[in-house]
Order: sequence, then structure tokens, then C-alpha cells
Amino acid sequence: MDLGQVSVPRMQRILDAMAACRYSIHDLSRCKGEGDVNLARFNMPLELGIAMTHKHVAVTEHDWLVLVPDGHAYAQFASDLAGYDPHHHSETAESVVRAVTAWLWTLPTAVQANRPDSVCAALGGFTAARQQLDVEFGGSPPWAATYQAAVDAVPA
Repeated sequence: MDLGQVSVPRMQRILDAMAACRYSIHDLSRCKGEGDVNLARFNMPLELGIAMTHKHVAVTEHDWLVLVPDGHAYAQFASDLAGYDPHHHSETAESVVRAVTAWLWTLPTAVQANRPDSVCAALGGFTAARQQLDVEFGGSPPWAATYQAAVDAVPA
């Protein structure tokens, strides 16, 4: 599976990635009207549905986390999430990191090496590296280079 192949439709790449991963994270922050036409983006709820299918229908070892910003009205457009406990954040990178690492620490099979403070401390280095990649690749750096920048930013 090569997630970077442009000859493979994006939805197929998403399906392949989800099938190959044990965990996925879905942030519903962008599910609100934006721009001149006030359109919301519903990619994350769609991908959350795929993740839920992997766990509950396909019965794979897939677990998922839903993130919502504080005060978000997700229950009004995704009422079927009632009964799940999404993690809340204040729409800052640090609050998202804290929510994600707290979730990962609850999973017996997840790597639990990094604590929130070490990841938050590495954000500046990753942001600078990502900006440099954007310059080098005209705003579309390869996923492998972005991934490597993230790995390099967090101390071992």
C-alpha cells in the first residue's frame, strides 16, 4: 500500500490507510459553516463512520477517538454520537496534543513513550520544519517527509 500514489483515488487511499491502522483520530472542528457560501466540511464525520464500521461491523482491532472543540454543537448534526465521550479541546495545538496523548495512554497496545509536555515542546521545531518543507515543495510536501519531520522533532 502506497498512500502517496496519485493514481489511486483519495477515498481508496483513506480506506486502505484506515484498514492498515489500529487507531484513528477524528476532529470535528471544521464541521461548521465557513467562507462566502457558509459550507461546512464533513470529511471527518465521513471518515469517523468508516472507522466505526471497521470496529463494529468488520470487527477489526480498530479504535478511534473523536475530538470536538469546547462548546461545539456536534450533537446537533451528529446525534448518533450520543453515548460516546468525545475529548474536548480549546482549538489550540497544545490542547489537542493533551487530549490525544491522554487517550493513547488508555490503550494497552498503543506506544506510550511521549508525554504531552514533550510533544508540545517539540511543536515549534516541527512547525519550522514543516514550513521549510512547504517552501521546498511549493506547499505540497510528500507525506513521508512530513512524517519524518514529526519523528525528528520529538526527542527519543
